[in-house]
Amino acid sequence: MRALLSAFLLPLLLHSCSAADWCYQTQVSCESHCKGPDEWSKVNEECGKRRQSPINIVTKKTKLDERLTPLKFTGYQEVFESTMKNNGHSVQVSIPIKATVSGGNLAETYKAVQFHLHWGVGGGPGSEHTVDGEQYPMELHIVHMKERYNKLEDALKDPSGVAVLGFFYEESSSSNKKYDLFTTALHNVQNTNGNTTLRKISLNQLILSEGNMTNYYRYNGSLTTPGCTEVVVWTVFENAIPLAEEQLGAFSALKFHDGKPMVGNFRPVQPRNGRVVYRSSGPAFTVSIVLLLGSISTTLSLSRLN
Repeated sequence: MRALLSAFLLPLLLHSCSAADWCYQTQVSCESHCKGPDEWSKVNEECGKRRQSPINIVTKKTKLDERLTPLKFTGYQEVFESTMKNNGHSVQVSIPIKATVSGGNLAETYKAVQFHLHWGVGGGPGSEHTVDGEQYPMELHIVHMKERYNKLEDALKDPSGVAVLGFFYEESSSSNKKYDLFTTALHNVQNTNGNTTLRKISLNQLILSEGNMTNYYRYNGSLTTPGCTEVVVWTVFENAIPLAEEQLGAFSALKFHDGKPMVGNFRPVQPRNGRVVYRSSGPAFTVSIVLLLGSISTTLSLSRLN
């Protein structure tokens, strides 16, 4: 009877293990049986498709799109309380308030669901997207889904159901005081499934100000972890958020679900496969329009005088 039960349960156990058998390259070893990024397509076949993220953004190959005007944010300034959790792959915070993003040639209004981060080793290279081959120390992803959906599972069935805002970080010589509460809270979530209450935080506080929001890149891609679903409208902002070396290094104190240090939790860049990456017009375009209108006005005034 025991042999029969073993024969029946073993395939189920193997299946349950393989379903979550993906990991980052820093977790791969002779002892581990998880599949690193190069083998994620064996965990979920969508990870091997042709519109995967992240990518290397080659600035000289980007295409100016004047429809990529400044995005409209609502609720981003609202202070809220939420749960910070170590989910075994990153640190994630759910967004309990109504915060939305629209405009900038997004097809609809998208509401914020959660945010998480990807980083390197002790403040070293760790962003998922790169720009002209440069990898930043860390990258923030604020995940949104179309406002008309109630569940993320439904949004993942829509070819453009998810919009992710990506922000880079750069090392600064001084501490970023707006991140003090956030980095302090990391001490309480070092182990997988560890969680703590994060108080007095707003999305605006994370991204500092809307002054760095006019220059960005846009392309269609995927989630950057299995199942790698290709439903994401990506907006990657050009200007980086400054954090001190010790603030960046605080993230490396976390641990993966296997107990190893949570470092290098980024997916390597994926082939662009002919996709066009668009860039916003940014403030330079706005300034040029103002100057042009000013020039026209001056010309008309002079012509009247003559």
